[in-house]
Amino acid sequence: MMININEVIETNAMIEKENLDVRTITLGISLLDCISDDLNTLCDNIYKKITTVARDLVKTGKEIEREYAIPIVNKRISVTPIALVGASACKTIDDYVLIAKTLDRAAKEVGVNFLGGFSALPAKGMTKSEELLIRAIPQALKETEHICSSVNLGSTKTGINMDAVALMGKIIKECAYLTRENDSIGCAKLVVFCNAPDDNPFMAGAFHGVTETDNVVNVGVSGPGVIKYALEEVKDSDFETLCEKIKKTAFKITRLGQLVAQEASRRLNIPFGIVDLSLAPTPAVGDSIAEILESMGLERVGAPGTTAALALLNDSVKKGGIMASSYVGGLSGAFIPVSEDQGMINAVKAGSLSLEKLEAMTCVCSVGLDMIAIPGDTSESTISGIIADEMAIGMINQKTTAVRVIPVYGKGVGEEAVFGGLLGFAPIMKVNSFSCENFIKRGGRIPAPVHSFKN
Repeated sequence: MMININEVIETNAMIEKENLDVRTITLGISLLDCISDDLNTLCDNIYKKITTVARDLVKTGKEIEREYAIPIVNKRISVTPIALVGASACKTIDDYVLIAKTLDRAAKEVGVNFLGGFSALPAKGMTKSEELLIRAIPQALKETEHICSSVNLGSTKTGINMDAVALMGKIIKECAYLTRENDSIGCAKLVVFCNAPDDNPFMAGAFHGVTETDNVVNVGVSGPGVIKYALEEVKDSDFETLCEKIKKTAFKITRLGQLVAQEASRRLNIPFGIVDLSLAPTPAVGDSIAEILESMGLERVGAPGTTAALALLNDSVKKGGIMASSYVGGLSGAFIPVSEDQGMINAVKAGSLSLEKLEAMTCVCSVGLDMIAIPGDTSESTISGIIADEMAIGMINQKTTAVRVIPVYGKGVGEEAVFGGLLGFAPIMKVNSFSCENFIKRGGRIPAPVHSFKN
């Protein structure tokens, strides 16, 4: 699909006034050819592969930024889930921590801000390698700066691995404790999924799936501010007009991502994968999903009608985006992270937005409960229960859902956690105090739903 310079010129106002940016160029790298049964050889292979394939990634991103005057906020790497790569060589938790340090060293060498893929995929059952990696996550995230971790706990086809769900409640708590000096920030780099996509360019959930080619360029665009600005032109119009405006604006945003993706692919001589057209907010004022929803007529996000407004937004963004690129993938829609969205933060502080309302909203958004700070004394089983509820939404609705909660060690409801940068800050949210411990400790697997049988 050819893109002409007039389309680039048309986006100038969006970039200059409305916070439009390309959120990330994420280079996916397969590490399957690095596998060895000797840990030192494996680490050497991983370091050499990443620093060779990604050596020009940051430089290329900066060149595209400069030549097209398009902000590209992040340059990132995703790798094959490390539980697969390390299975032959890793016999202990410390072995996996050593791989995490190797990945971190490679990320620093090539200059990316995050590297995703310290991951495991125990959606149906958990191998010994996957369990070792999962148990290594807290120490790995404590001892690294750039590494992100994800675990896929279920799918529509397999059901939900409740043993893994129970384990992740413990891991999240341990991660919070080990990084307690920085408001438990380690948990901000750890996400659990149901139906995790293989081609997601956004962190912390990015990994290079086994369905992918050796190396691939995926791009994530953003632009909540652009959508909000566009909706000001139709603020008194009906829903049909509203949807049309969002679709047309999403088309333009996605074309920008397509341009960057094609240019990065050509210059790196690496195949183009997908454009993820998710609306990803930032802590900057005006760059907020909440403000988009409020511009539709809600007094505050969380008010009755919020879920319907989010469903409209998500669907319209997808419909507009798929016309702009032949390869739309990843998550694509709207993210609703609390700490990264000033409007969401304001809604929590005003009392309009609760954890339960956020859960309802995840039924129709791109991901799930994202960047939510909760009291540090929240129990392991309660965290597992929150995860199980979100996994069930994804499994039954055949969509990706995720949980990235941060039990902030030493803090309670009404206090604030500060993560800095793109991760922002978040008020500590109230969690239901009734126990689900006896439910979680049953163990085993919640079966796949009946509509999973489509063969």
